[in-house]
Amino acid sequence: MSNRFLRWVDTWIEENITPGANSDIESHEVKAKRLSEKLFDEAAAANFTNFETEEERERVTPLVLAAVSDSRDFDIDAYHLKSQLARENEDGD
Repeated sequence: MSNRFLRWVDTWIEENITPGANSDIESHEVKAKRLSEKLFDEAAAANFTNFETEEERERVTPLVLAAVSDSRDFDIDAYHLKSQLARENEDGD
């Protein structure tokens, strides 16, 4: 187990995957797979060995999926739009 690599992965996820940022265009699984591949490409560029990255692949993939699936952030734009639509419906427009 490579603790150095896992610390780097945690930092990468925090910097590259914002909570609630997933659009409806691609599923969580598709986005997680795409970002996992990007993570492992960048890990190679950051001089992690193939042994380090492959050893942790099974642990990292669920971390990326969990980060992509996280929708806890409040979407202020959606709130404003829903509020505006509710006001319009109340006015009978």
